[in-house]
Amino acid sequence: MLVLVVGPSGAGKDTLLESARQALADDRRFRFVRRVITRPAEAGGEAHEAVTETEFAARDFALQWQAHGLRYGIPADAVGDGMIAVANVSRMVIAEAARRFPVRVIEVTAAPEILAVRLASRKREASDDVAQRLARSVALPDHVPVDTVVNDGALEDGVTCFVAALNRAAGNVRE
Repeated sequence: MLVLVVGPSGAGKDTLLESARQALADDRRFRFVRRVITRPAEAGGEAHEAVTETEFAARDFALQWQAHGLRYGIPADAVGDGMIAVANVSRMVIAEAARRFPVRVIEVTAAPEILAVRLASRKREASDDVAQRLARSVALPDHVPVDTVVNDGALEDGVTCFVAALNRAAGNVRE
């Protein structure tokens, strides 16, 4: 199974993923997938595997997409060995993923004013870029199960809700 973590920039997906990875370190059901991105490692943001365009083109991916001038991929060897692969992806690849794999989606979101503050604090985008990110809306496919985690409070609360969503996706609720 593939658990696709999606949501707008600034919703806290990377923070929740890292916290859940630590909380579930001994749970052999889950594999937290590190994305391959054509972005230098020193550029900040999530812990990713930084590659060049040439290196990216030579790799085998279960899923890949382009966004914000970069290429992103989920390595093929991270999916399909009986473990539940948990990966941060673009909402644009959900339908394709659902055609190829058993899929569950966890949508992480927060109120627009919280997203705006978080994006501004990253200092990675100009204010016009932040406004465009906040205005962007991508509908989720109707035929894919979605669990929504509203991440607008304390980190511990967000992590608790996110881990519970992962357990529901795995079919073994431990709350």
